[in-house]
Parts: sequence; structure tokens; C-alpha cells
Amino acid sequence: MEKKNIIFGLGTVRKKVFLLSKLVGGIMILFYLFAEELPVSRNSAFWIWFLLLIIVVTGVDVMLGHFISKPLNSINDTAEKMAQLDFSAHCEIKTNDEFGELAHSLNVMFASLQEALKKLEIANTQLKKDVAQERLLLAQRKELVDSLSHEMKTPIGIIRAYTEGLKDETDETKKQQYMDVILSATEHMNSMIVSLLDLSALEAGAIKLSEERFDFIELVETVAGRLLIDTPNANYHFSYELPEEKIYIHADEHRIEQVLDNLIENAKKNVSTAGEIRLVVTQEKNMLRFSIYNQGKLIPEKDLPKIWMKFYRGESSQSNSRSGSGLGLAIVAQVLSMYKADYGVQNLQNGVKFYFQFPTTA
Repeated sequence: MEKKNIIFGLGTVRKKVFLLSKLVGGIMILFYLFAEELPVSRNSAFWIWFLLLIIVVTGVDVMLGHFISKPLNSINDTAEKMAQLDFSAHCEIKTNDEFGELAHSLNVMFASLQEALKKLEIANTQLKKDVAQERLLLAQRKELVDSLSHEMKTPIGIIRAYTEGLKDETDETKKQQYMDVILSATEHMNSMIVSLLDLSALEAGAIKLSEERFDFIELVETVAGRLLIDTPNANYHFSYELPEEKIYIHADEHRIEQVLDNLIENAKKNVSTAGEIRLVVTQEKNMLRFSIYNQGKLIPEKDLPKIWMKFYRGESSQSNSRSGSGLGLAIVAQVLSMYKADYGVQNLQNGVKFYFQFPTTA
């Protein structure tokens, strides 16, 4: 936000409208006093004041159109293009208020999607060189487009509905709530697109896993500390059991961290209120075993093999969380499968445990 907007209090649409209303009130009073002082009859003074009032109202209407109607129409037009899957749409609003923030978020999302689709096309061109993988490539492209089209319908509908609602809403509090919902929907879409393209690249072999030696226990402590310990207002009890000695593995540290992130986030999303989350790492011979248990609702047995699927929406599935991208467990399964690591999920008496095993190195 620029310094001049902070000084004049024009950082938000609410402040602009508030300042404008106060300014209009003051002008009306000044015009009235001015008309009263004119050397004309009282009737003539009234019509002079009335004429000036019309001019002020017209000016206010023009300013409100500039501050509210024009940016709303632009955002709505962009949302309509987005609803038609026109990802080249661009919102030309560059104000330092909520409308500018919303337009920036939409533009960033569109740019991310365009860049992601370009990367996907590059990956597809490389894969087409291998005739043996051509059918797999076409199937993956179709799945990606179908998944994007299906999964983005809900957030796109939310964006369009709340944007249209902003046009007729006069309550400033509700306007702020509408814009918060729209921003949340754009962030959800951006997260989903990035995760889906990352997973698609892993499945297609477009991303190569690096090999480096690192301490698995140190990585677990870092990730668990960030996600489970350093969290205010936690609604669960966390306990852990880790070996005292270091355990080294050879793997892509970033991808193993991604696996830990997704498994721990899954446990946090599905733990019951005031329930327990328990993390355990053990080592037997040349193999480590990681497990994380969350107390809560069990997964139906028929759903257990399906929870690793992309966008699986089982009624009781732990992957059925609308707050995330719906791809976390699918990424876990893909990364661990690339290392040929054993992984799985078990229903226990009062909760669910996810686990995987990984070979260690000296």
C-alpha cells in the first residue's frame, strides 16, 4: 500500500465510501449556508441549493461507479471468462484496496495456471518421443483436463456467485465477507492446480528423484515441530517416540519431506477434538518404520484401498477434506511407490494409523 493512501485513509473500499459520505454531507451543508447568504429570495435560494445538490449527487454517483461498480464489473467479467475455462483472462484493476487485492489474486492464479499448462505441454512433447509411452501420455492428459474441469466447478461457482452478490450488496461487513470467501476459493484452486500438476509430473516420469544422504530423524523432528508442536490453539494431544541415534537414508530429501508433510497434515485434519496424535519411528536391522496415528473416526474397510486415489471423496475417507487439494495421500503413494517402499493404512480400535518403511544406510 502506498504511503499517500495510508495518510488519507483510502486503503480500503469501506474507507473510501465512508470518506465520500462525510465529504458529501459537509458539501451539502456548505451549499445550504451559501444559498442562504445569497441576495435573493428564499424560494430562489432553495432552487439554487437544490441545483447544487443535484450536481453533488451526480458527482457522487460517478465516483461510486469508479470506486465500486467499475471494478466489480471487471471482476465479474473475468470470473465469467474463468467459468468458461478461458485461462487467458486478465483483470485490469490496480487499486490499493480489496478489489485490487482480489484482482491480483485472480491474475496470479491465471498466470500460474497458464505457466503450469505450458510446462505440461513441454512434458507431453518430451513423452511423445517415446512411442511406447504415447498412450499413457494421452490418458494422463485426458485425466488432468477432466480432473481440473470437474474439481474447479465448485470454486469457480463460488467466485462467480459471490462476485455477483457484491454488485448489489450495500452492507460493508457482508462485502468484506464475500471478498474473503472469493480470496479463499482462489487460494484453494491455486493449491489444487499446483499439487495436481506436481503429481502428474511424478506419474509421467517428468521429474527425477535426487539421491542424497540425510538424517531421517532430524527431518522428522523438523517437520513435526513445524506442523504439530509450533501450532497455537491445537485441539489435539501430540506424543512421539523417536530413536536417540541418527538414522540415515539415501533419497530425495524434498520428496520425503513432502511425504511427511502430507501424512501429518492428514492426521491433523482427521483427529477428533482433544484426541491423540502419536508419531513413532523405529529401526530394525537395515529398515526404518514410520507411523502416525490419529484418534478419530475409522475408515470403512471398503474405502481403505481407495484413499490413495486422486480426488477420492468417500463419505468417511480421511482424504475427504475440502480444506486441502484432495491430492496429499495420492502424492504420498506416488513418491513411496517410486522408491518401492512399503506403505499402508490400518484401522485401530479408536483411530487410524498410516505407515511406511524405508531402507537405511550407514
